[in-house]
Amino acid sequence: MYVPKESQPKQGGTAAQRDGEKGGKRKIVAQNKKARHDYAIVDTYEAGIVLTGTEVKSLREGRTSLTDGFVQIDGGEAWLHNAHIPEYHQGSWTNHSARRKRKLLLHREEIDKLESKTQETGHTIVPLALYFKDGRAKAEIALARGKKEYDKRQTLREQQDRRESDRAIAAAKRKQRGE
Repeated sequence: MYVPKESQPKQGGTAAQRDGEKGGKRKIVAQNKKARHDYAIVDTYEAGIVLTGTEVKSLREGRTSLTDGFVQIDGGEAWLHNAHIPEYHQGSWTNHSARRKRKLLLHREEIDKLESKTQETGHTIVPLALYFKDGRAKAEIALARGKKEYDKRQTLREQQDRRESDRAIAAAKRKQRGE
């Protein structure tokens, strides 16, 4: 029996299933939780990263840190500074420097927008996460504004209040079910 091609299922597993999707699956390698505490996030961007082979292998092992990292725009190019990707333990003379600056791949309009915003006082660009998306290393970066100490306390208070209310709701639901 003849079945038209468009109604036939795609062959090839998960890669074929992701063809129709816009995003794809993200495997998070490192997150910068301190950045979300210290900064108010204004806008986020996804950027590709230019890496060497041993950096990619070290990232796949998941031993990286973004806590001291920041993004700077030099000569119309975005650079990730102070992101710690440790040397690959099975690497040889081809190993990389752990804290070298790495180029970020963004569209020209995005770089221009980020550059103009960082000229304003109080704005900076911070890395939020490193992850693999469809086998390619990506960085989530954010245009952020620094928080004052009282803003940080207010955010912590709101989080604590939200947790307490969620616990109270869950306890009431359990009690209602008779557990």
